Amino acid sequence: MSVQHRVRVREVRLLSDNWYTLKTTTFDWQRSDGRWQECKRETYDRGNGAVLLLYNRARRTVVLTRQFRYPAFVNGHDGLLVEAPAGLLDDATPEECIRAEAEQEVGFRVRAPHKVFDAFMSPGSVTERLHFFVAEYDPDDRIGSGGGLEAEGEDIEVLELTLDEALAQVADGRIRDGKTIMLLQHAALHLMPR
Repeated sequence: MSVQHRVRVREVRLLSDNWYTLKTTTFDWQRSDGRWQECKRETYDRGNGAVLLLYNRARRTVVLTRQFRYPAFVNGHDGLLVEAPAGLLDDATPEECIRAEAEQEVGFRVRAPHKVFDAFMSPGSVTERLHFFVAEYDPDDRIGSGGGLEAEGEDIEVLELTLDEALAQVADGRIRDGKTIMLLQHAALHLMPR
């Protein structure tokens, strides 16, 4: 259902265009009772992205990354985050993006990615829509060591865990990344159920 007729943008101001784009917007929102209400919101536009869970059904394993994330660090996470390989689309399609990110971050060639859904991860302030993929891997699909791109500040460790180990890490807080948790739950429900 479209809500375009319920939004009247009054003013958009650019606050920052340093790393990505931060804007503040004043708009009127037509409430469900028909009244108009003035609202102000900041939006952070970093582009859309894609994320991939590589899994091996026969071995019940998944391939993940471990890396430093400064925003998590300043919010009290004094450690590295365990995540599924992901990246921003830039000018690529979601499938092209995830194939490139898998090779760069974990060193695997992706044979047959399957899109399972897309989601807004933090819709209260971030515009990003994230495309979620899964793909089976075989050890022979490894074409490099991964590790990411140093020029982009990436210093990525590649992890291969059983699905049970990964789910245990979700339960005890060692895996705290939302996109990764969503894909691991998808794997437990649909790809490798008990």
